[in-house]
Amino acid sequence: MTPRLKELYLKEIQPSLKEKFGFKNLYMTPYLEKVVINMGLGLDGNDSKIIKSCEEDLANIAGQKPVLTKFKKSISNFKTRKGTNAGLKVTLRKNKMYEFIDRLVNIALPRIKDFRGLSSNGFDKFGNYTFGVKEHIIFPEVNFDKVDKIRGLDITIVINSKSIEHSRELLTKLNFPFKNKGEN
Repeated sequence: MTPRLKELYLKEIQPSLKEKFGFKNLYMTPYLEKVVINMGLGLDGNDSKIIKSCEEDLANIAGQKPVLTKFKKSISNFKTRKGTNAGLKVTLRKNKMYEFIDRLVNIALPRIKDFRGLSSNGFDKFGNYTFGVKEHIIFPEVNFDKVDKIRGLDITIVINSKSIEHSRELLTKLNFPFKNKGEN
């Protein structure tokens, strides 16, 4: 069964983007490639119990098992050693990606305290969008009673598009709550 958001993209959003930007065919329109969710562990990377609980939380949020990332080099100011645990990451593609974005936009983001919208400055020069979430407990899949420490998440949405304007329009049509330009 295809996700609700994917059907919406194929039936309504893709044709409207084609018409708005004057593309010759549907395959020129911007589309979502993948979503990467990253959780940094910091100094807790050495504790196996904390890693296990973070791994369970991230697996519940994403619907797939996360990968443990390691530091590539030692930096004394950040108290890091080469080869020690840095964090956890999950890469979502296809149907899981659409289901995650649907839950993120419609359930998780409205649960953030004092939420006024996402910043428009998160786009890179390729049109990908990255933003951070300060509390991973905004997702309903995480059991609040079992959480030992509230952690942040970095979410990167990789978009295949020609420009930032095309990517922003795609995310706007997917109901991403961006701030208006006049607001802080």
